[in-house]
Amino acid sequence: MTGYPRMTINHIFLAFMGLVGATVGIILVVAPASRDYRVSPYFWVVIAMAVFELAVFARGRGAPGTVVAMETRLCGFVLAIVLMVVIPILSGSSARLF
Repeated sequence: MTGYPRMTINHIFLAFMGLVGATVGIILVVAPASRDYRVSPYFWVVIAMAVFELAVFARGRGAPGTVVAMETRLCGFVLAIVLMVVIPILSGSSARLF
């Protein structure tokens, strides 16, 4: 054992949601017309969360300690939405936000 802290599913989820938020934000900068798709970018984040949750649940069969904590879900969602909104603002994108 090297003494490094173990990476939990909560940490992996937060990293995943950061990646999802950044990806959606970059897509909105590169292709501003993507805001007008039938499925709104906000739902892209929710769909990504659901896919991650289903994969984790299937892998651990719902056993305690193998699913993402509710606080982490909320923090991950907020992180992704903040990145999705801030990246286009910082890039100077002239597209509408909502």
